[in-house]
Amino acid sequence: QLQFVESGGGLAQPGGSLRLSCVASGFTLESYAVGWFRQVPGKEREWLSCINKNDNTTFYADSVKGRFTISRDDAKNTAYLQMNSLKPEDTAEYHCGAYFFCVVLPKAYDYWGQGTQVTVSS
Repeated sequence: QLQFVESGGGLAQPGGSLRLSCVASGFTLESYAVGWFRQVPGKEREWLSCINKNDNTTFYADSVKGRFTISRDDAKNTAYLQMNSLKPEDTAEYHCGAYFFCVVLPKAYDYWGQGTQVTVSS
């Protein structure tokens, strides 16, 4: 089955940090751009960041720019999202998806996994 397996979520305090991982299962990550997204119940999936294949160009939504950093290790078939200065409004289920190049439209992406829950609370 072609999908990502996300991990690294959990409970963090405001101002804290978490590092999320997504491992590509059944496909080769180096052939795709990778996007990170989050979703809360009742709301649409929100695009957060993307890293292109080959040149590793990165893009960020204004809501996370300067706080989150996306990266990838194609040798490990894994992408990461380092999240710093976390806020309660970052609470959501986080997912990654693959596409041929970076776009902000979640529907363009594929290989969604189950996601990993991030809760920011004191």
